[in-house]
Amino acid sequence: MSYEWLLFLHLAGAFLYVSGAVAAAVLRLAALQRRRPSEVALLLRAVRPAVPLLGLGLALVLVFGFWLASRLDVSLGSTWLSATFALLGWSLAVGVLAGRQDRHTRELAEQLAAAGDEPSAELARRLRDPLNLALNGSVLAATAAIVALMVWQP
Repeated sequence: MSYEWLLFLHLAGAFLYVSGAVAAAVLRLAALQRRRPSEVALLLRAVRPAVPLLGLGLALVLVFGFWLASRLDVSLGSTWLSATFALLGWSLAVGVLAGRQDRHTRELAEQLAAAGDEPSAELARRLRDPLNLALNGSVLAATAAIVALMVWQP
């Protein structure tokens, strides 16, 4: 496979990964602005299709990134790649944890929507949980740092 195709597929994966992460973050933030459980449930449900997009992007990034590194004789132990791998690991681990919490929040919103769709202090508390917000924010920050590392390759 030519260098141009490897680079194209690697970049396509990066765009899918980043767009999935940004879509999930924007929808999560939009859910924070809503009071009715049905609206919160709708927005948090809309995050679900972004997850496979993110996963496909990650797979493409890794497969074609390793292939590019091999083709270009780039050491996988270089500082910028090691930092990228650490940030990817962090994003995956924290994303799974925060995603689980968000799923439980979505399920609560769905139950409340079915039971009258009245605003709930418990739902508001879960949406504004400082730990969950910090975890989700750290995934977005790690994604931005990964993009910066890939672009500038210090």
